[in-house]
Amino acid sequence: MNKYFKMTTMAYLIFTSMVLGMMLYAGIVVTSVTFNTHLYVGAELLTQFQEGQVMTENFLRLSYIVNLLIGVVALYEGYKFKKFERDTMTMIATFFVLATGLLFAQYYIPDIIAMQAQGEEMTTSVAFLNTHKGSELNSKIFALALLVLIVQNMRKACK
Repeated sequence: MNKYFKMTTMAYLIFTSMVLGMMLYAGIVVTSVTFNTHLYVGAELLTQFQEGQVMTENFLRLSYIVNLLIGVVALYEGYKFKKFERDTMTMIATFFVLATGLLFAQYYIPDIIAMQAQGEEMTTSVAFLNTHKGSELNSKIFALALLVLIVQNMRKACK
């Protein structure tokens, strides 16, 4: 590995780890605080619908970074693929990162925003609940695939 590619690999690992941390923080900490504001403020200030709108804005902003990550992963892993530095586990993890990242940023977030724009009644519908459950599952698969990709690249970089 030449000097510049090692530096690129380190930047790639730092960026992918940061995005993983952002996803985990948003999913674990921000969500639990946003949907339990009454515990921290001592009164019901926001309805669940309003808390959902706040949470959606958080995930919308996170989706911009996920879109950037998709481009970075495609370029980096594509370059490594072209250089024949590939293995099955990395290719599978790359596929899942790209697929679930695109689903998160380009399908689930816009769909949830569109449903919220239709009003509070829509957010209690079966369609919204299924979409929300799908986005949660998608985010978990994304985080796991990204973790596998980070570990695989770190393992190779430390050789």
